[in-house]
Amino acid sequence: MRNRRNHNSAAVMAKAAELALATPQVIAHRMLRMATAGSSPSARDKREFHRMSAEKTAAFIESWNAMALETLRVNQALSASFLQAFWSAWLPSKPAAGTMMQWHNASLRILGKGMGPVHRRAVANARRLGRVKAW
Repeated sequence: MRNRRNHNSAAVMAKAAELALATPQVIAHRMLRMATAGSSPSARDKREFHRMSAEKTAAFIESWNAMALETLRVNQALSASFLQAFWSAWLPSKPAAGTMMQWHNASLRILGKGMGPVHRRAVANARRLGRVKAW
């Protein structure tokens, strides 16, 4: 159980670190591109600017949906756990332990699911824009 928790924490921290490195790179590239485009951006610049807003919208919608679905799964699992703990008082088995650990792991899973789409796009954009010259 402990190793799994460390894995969940490490995965979320790794995604957060990659996102923290990729985001400023993408922002800097796009801000430079906007500054150099001026008042008359090229067709390539217009495509990039449109892509920028469309990707953000899609990533955040996917993120919210993934978090909502994972929250639903977590609520079902925690409800089942609470019911099991309630009935275990009258049954000859051990009561369910580690509810706080379940909540911790559940919050990490929800956070990881929500960060996934944003992370994927930001890291992909950092790679793609790192290969392209700004001007």
